[in-house]
Amino acid sequence: MAALSVALFFLGVFFYSVYRTVWYGIGEWGLNKTINWAWDITNFVWWVGIGHAGTLISAVLLLFRQKWRSSINRAAEAMTIFAVICAAMFPVLHMGRPWLAFYVFPLQNTLGSLWANFNSPLLWDVFAISTYFTVSLVFWYIGLIPDFASIRDRAKGPIARFSYSMLSFGWKGSAKAWSRYETVSLILAGVSTPLVLSVHTIVSMDFATSVVPGWHTTIFPPYFVAGAIFSGFAMVLTLMLITRVVFRLEDYITLEHIALMNKIMMVTGSIVGVAYITEFFIAWYSQVEFEQYAFINRATGPYWWAYASMMTCNVITPQLVWLRRVRYSIPLTFVLSIIVNIGMWFERFVIIVTSLHRDYLPSSWAMFSPSIIDIGLYLGTLGLFFTLFLLFAKFFPVINMAEVKTILKYTVDNGPTYNPSKAVHHAPVHPATHGVPASAPVTYTKHD
Repeated sequence: MAALSVALFFLGVFFYSVYRTVWYGIGEWGLNKTINWAWDITNFVWWVGIGHAGTLISAVLLLFRQKWRSSINRAAEAMTIFAVICAAMFPVLHMGRPWLAFYVFPLQNTLGSLWANFNSPLLWDVFAISTYFTVSLVFWYIGLIPDFASIRDRAKGPIARFSYSMLSFGWKGSAKAWSRYETVSLILAGVSTPLVLSVHTIVSMDFATSVVPGWHTTIFPPYFVAGAIFSGFAMVLTLMLITRVVFRLEDYITLEHIALMNKIMMVTGSIVGVAYITEFFIAWYSQVEFEQYAFINRATGPYWWAYASMMTCNVITPQLVWLRRVRYSIPLTFVLSIIVNIGMWFERFVIIVTSLHRDYLPSSWAMFSPSIIDIGLYLGTLGLFFTLFLLFAKFFPVINMAEVKTILKYTVDNGPTYNPSKAVHHAPVHPATHGVPASAPVTYTKHD
C-alpha cells in the first residue's frame, strides 16, 4: 500500500503535467528553436527499450527451449506492455493536439490531400510499436488463461469467482486445450521474435535516416537493439528482486536466474560499449569535420558530464558482473540494475541533445534545460508504470504457475521445490507420480 501510494502520487503529477501540456501547449516544455527534441523523445526511446526484455524472455528464450525463463516471463511480459503504454504517451503529447492523433493513420478523409507520409520513419514507428504492443498483449494474456482458471477454482467470493471465470474463458485444462495452448504459444513466439529486432531498429531510424551529424550513422539499428535488451533486463532485475522478497518467491526465482540475467546484461552492455567506440572510429575515419566535431563535442563540450555518466554506467559498471561474487549478490545486482537504467537514459539524452544543441551556425547554438513540466511528465510516467505493475502483482499471478509446475522437482518431505538441494531428506517417489501437477494428490512408497 505504501508503494502504491507513492506511485499514485506520481501518477497525479503525470495527469497535472499532461493537463498543462495540452492546455497551454508544447511551450510548457524546455524546448527551443535549436533543440526541438529533448526529454520527450529521450523518454520515449528509453521506455520502448525497457519493454524489450519481456519479448526476448517470452519469445526468443521459448524458441531456444530455455526452461529458466518460466519464473520470470510473466512479470517481464507485463512490464513490456506497461512500458510501451508509457512510451506511447510522449509522441502523442508532442503532437500538441492529441485529439488529432488519428491523422497518423492512413484513413480515408474528406480533408483533400491529407494522407500519411509513408517515407517518414515516424510513421514506421506508429506501425512498429502498435504491432509490438498488440502481439505482446495477446502473448501475455494467453499465458495467463490457465492461471486464471486455477484462481477461479480456488476463489472464495462470488465476485472473484465470476471475474476470474470471465478472464479464463471457460478453460477446462483438457488435453486438446493444452495442445492448442502450446501451439499458439509457439506461433506467437515465432511472430514476436522478429519484433525484438524490428521495433528498436525502426525507432533508431528516426535518427539514422536524418542528415544531422551524430545521428547519420548506420550502426544505430544493432546498437539500439542491444541497448534496448540491456536496459530491459536491468528493469526486469529491479522489479523481480523486489517481487521475489515481497511475495517470498525465493524458491522460484533463484540466484541462478539472477546470475543468468546478469550475464545477458553484461553481454549486451559490452556490445553497447563496442558501439560507442565504433561511433568514434567511424567519425574519425569518415574525415567529415562536422561528424568529428559532433563526437568530440559530446565528450568534451558543455554536456561532458552526461557523456561521462553514460560511459561509466553502461560500459564500466556492467563489467563487474565478470566477478562471480557480484553476479550472485542480490544487493549488488539491484544497485547495478538501477545504475544501468540511469546510464541508458543518459545515452538517449546524449544522442539527442548533444547532436542538436550545436548546429552548423554558431549563432544558432543553444543549451537545453528541462522545465518543471518536463520533469513532471517523466516522473509521472514512472508513477503510471509502477501503478500498473503493482495492480498487476496484486490481482494477477506474478509467476507463470502452469509452466513452472512442469519444471518443479518433487520431494515427498518438502513438497514441490525449485531447488531440491535445499531439502533435508528426499524419499524415493513411486515412478507413476513423476511430474504430476502440484495440485494432484501424491501417492508414494517410502523405503528405509
